[in-house]
Amino acid sequence: MTARSDSEPVDDDALEIRGTARRGVASATLGFFVGFAGVVLYGPVATELEGAMGLSGLALGLLVAAPQLTGSLLRIPFGAWVEDVGAAKPFLVLLGCAVVGMAGLSTILVTLGTDGLTMAHYPLVFLFGSLSGCGIATFSVGAAQTSYWSPEDRQGTMLAVYAGLGNSSPGIFTLVVPVALAALGLTGAYLAWFGFLVCGTLVYAVVAVDAPFFQLRKQGLGADAAKQRAETRGQELFPSGDAMASIREAASIWRTWVLVALFFTSFGGFLALTTWFPSYWAAVHDLSVQRAGALTAIAFTLLAALVRIPGGVVSDRLGGERTAIASFVVVGVAAAVLITARTVPLAIGGTVLLGIGIGVANAAVFGLVPKYVPEAVGGASGLVGGLGAFGGFVIPPVLGLFVDLQGPAGYANGYVVFLVLAVVSIGLSGGLYRTRVEPTPETAVPTDD
Repeated sequence: MTARSDSEPVDDDALEIRGTARRGVASATLGFFVGFAGVVLYGPVATELEGAMGLSGLALGLLVAAPQLTGSLLRIPFGAWVEDVGAAKPFLVLLGCAVVGMAGLSTILVTLGTDGLTMAHYPLVFLFGSLSGCGIATFSVGAAQTSYWSPEDRQGTMLAVYAGLGNSSPGIFTLVVPVALAALGLTGAYLAWFGFLVCGTLVYAVVAVDAPFFQLRKQGLGADAAKQRAETRGQELFPSGDAMASIREAASIWRTWVLVALFFTSFGGFLALTTWFPSYWAAVHDLSVQRAGALTAIAFTLLAALVRIPGGVVSDRLGGERTAIASFVVVGVAAAVLITARTVPLAIGGTVLLGIGIGVANAAVFGLVPKYVPEAVGGASGLVGGLGAFGGFVIPPVLGLFVDLQGPAGYANGYVVFLVLAVVSIGLSGGLYRTRVEPTPETAVPTDD
């Protein structure tokens, strides 16, 4: 439809805004929950795949991280695409690609079964895992939609609720997949997952609603007129209007790159550990697949996801920079505990501490995006969410190298990676705090302080 001129009179009664802010955030959370389960596509069954295909530590690390490859990098263009068309269309494209990936993986398993898998099938399994990971990229899309539906003074809280509930799906699936394996076998478990993904995508298509600005634009209003009318309906944050311009503008702001580095540690670390912990528990503490999955889900993945909600509230009240500093200190302490832990209780304590630190850090860091880059939220969400989450693809192979070089001891010693990342992140968070923007009537970027 051709947009009307901003000066052309428009009958307000002819304009229709579907949904509410609550529905907008809820639909974004639903779509993210459905797609984000792909994080643990291979993690809970890593031991079975390792044995069936004869994988090295490095190859296993790459395979369990395969979904993070597309799930991280596609956040950049798709997060920026929101600036042009709203969130519904990017969401559906990404979830559709994930459906194709799961269909391909299910076909392989139905055709060959677990016993038929060999190293020769590794490239194909990696490819379909990468396609299935497209749903993970919905994070930046939903984050931008949540920002556009939410008032500016509640950005941290609303983003934390969105991310916390959405992030819970890997934890739930880490619990469910081992049970499904025991009841249905590997092929049956993935067929059930495929059914869930298809149904979830269809439900999202029905309930999704874009923010008022994008709805008005689709009804033919020009950008300025749509903004004015969207403001009367409660929308406070607006897109720059050009996807590539949004990325370029976000990339030109140095604070964006500090946030990328911090998110690499927090969210990239969350993704990496969600896929790696089951192997750690099985190799170091000799736990069964079911117990390793349950412990990973309860002590880390679900905890880290749900703690983002209170973490976002704390960030809004105390300041995202200070909250990030404190949370990365916790991450460093937890990593040191896991390096030295040789008993299950001590390792569980370190895991819980790590989940709390990473979960709060995720809320604090991403809550700073609309604060520091309000003029290009979509582009910044894509860069921070995409390049930051790329840690989920980079870190597992590095942990796998520790195993290849040191044997089973490498599963514990590899946590030195998180100790180093935590120290670097503390320094970067401190630098961001020292250069924060003070609130004045003229500034366009409010602070939490």
